[in-house]
Amino acid sequence: MTKMHLLTLGFRDSATEVAFVRHILPRLRLQGRAAIILGAVVYFLYGAVDHLFVPADLLGEVWLVRVLALIVPVSVLILTFLPWFERHNQLPLGLVGLSAALGLIAMLWGLPLESAAYCFPGMMLATFYTYNLLGTRFIHALLINVAVLLLYNVLFGVVRQFPEAVLLSQNFFLVSANLIGGAAGYLAEFYRRQLFLREVQLDDERQLHLNRSLHDRLTGLPNRDLLDDRINQALALARRDQARHAGFFIDLDGFKNINDCLGHDHGDLVLRCVARRLESVMRETDTISRIGGDEFFVLVQDIGSCDGAAHLAEKLIAVIEQPIPELHGRHLLSASIGICLFPYTGLANTPDGIIRSADLAMYQAKADGKRCHRFAEMPA
Repeated sequence: MTKMHLLTLGFRDSATEVAFVRHILPRLRLQGRAAIILGAVVYFLYGAVDHLFVPADLLGEVWLVRVLALIVPVSVLILTFLPWFERHNQLPLGLVGLSAALGLIAMLWGLPLESAAYCFPGMMLATFYTYNLLGTRFIHALLINVAVLLLYNVLFGVVRQFPEAVLLSQNFFLVSANLIGGAAGYLAEFYRRQLFLREVQLDDERQLHLNRSLHDRLTGLPNRDLLDDRINQALALARRDQARHAGFFIDLDGFKNINDCLGHDHGDLVLRCVARRLESVMRETDTISRIGGDEFFVLVQDIGSCDGAAHLAEKLIAVIEQPIPELHGRHLLSASIGICLFPYTGLANTPDGIIRSADLAMYQAKADGKRCHRFAEMPA
């Protein structure tokens, strides 16, 4: 399980962190927009009680501060619709919470002491808002709220020198709001990240089981099910682009003798060696499949011509015939190959039909002396 930093909650593995950020981006956009809109509405509604606490001659000043403070969230709301937000979202979201708190501090700065009861609850709301609603990471919300707390104490404890009892009580509630809101934000992000790791683990397990179900356990090559799917894809591509593809049915000559004389362990070694050799000479777009025993099937897309297919078959035979060091030269290995070019006019333009046509051509190569290739006969 990938480890997280206990304070910042960031994944120590950078690739996992990048994947997590990409994973939460759609939700972060929606959450950020909803939080900004809701915060702006509450900020405006706060003005409905201005006349109860704010002297009449200061109402205009308070509303000016309120409108100026809303410039930041409105700007960030616009940014959430831009590609820029994908790479840089934590700073603007954090600025939304900071602007809310700074706006309240600015209002309180211009008001008499007896109006502190009016702005102070808003400070606590801004604390919870930054930790729990905006979508800012815990560590960023913590830094913002600690900075706000320090600024509040400097301005009203040192500069304006609020009465000690007032300042102490306000600090108690602000610190409590940070502890409660911060703990909630920390746990929410912690479990969100743990859930992401669990989802990644489950996806990896599902992918592993899928790969196992579609690949041969001995060689790791695609099995018959995956081969059928790749042939269907090639047929669809051929209908669209008029391309010509080829299937090569490969049967190993001499493998039974190796298996009987040296045992299945050596036989398995030979099969794995042949699989790696086939992979080394084929393109990544081609499909190499083990379809049973010592039989392999190679699907080559856009083969071009019969000459190209024949040349590739000879190349495959040559690479299979290379000595295998573990056999110490005592047993020779070669291959007989049947080739089916497709699509063609007839009833065999299906995975089963193409494989069967190539299989029959391979038996013809066996009958003609092995260590060669033959083309499937195409219906008229």
